[in-house]
Amino acid sequence: MPVTIIVEGKNDRSKLRRLLDSEVRILCTFGTLNTMKLDSLRKQAKQDEVYLFMDNDSSGKKIRGMLRDSFPDALHIYTRKGYAGVEGTPDEYLIAQLEKAGLDEFILYPEQSLLGESF
Repeated sequence: MPVTIIVEGKNDRSKLRRLLDSEVRILCTFGTLNTMKLDSLRKQAKQDEVYLFMDNDSSGKKIRGMLRDSFPDALHIYTRKGYAGVEGTPDEYLIAQLEKAGLDEFILYPEQSLLGESF
């Protein structure tokens, strides 16, 4: 099933794009929502499995609440309070959250450095 993740801004999208396969559609609210924007997001998401990944701040919570009404079946992904939004969350934590959401097959894991090897 196709997957769409909705985030707040283009920096959030860029951060996730580095970690996810291009099959995953990442849409932005650009921090504001109105009826036209919600309609546009619904049309773009089509019948995809939708995930909401907003910042853990007051505006992110407000946007998540509005999107929850438009996408009642969406799965929610959360970043930790204290991180500077999705874009400021460490890759390792984002990957853990994406795995927790069941998106393992789409994750582009960064190459692990080979510890203990001398060059």
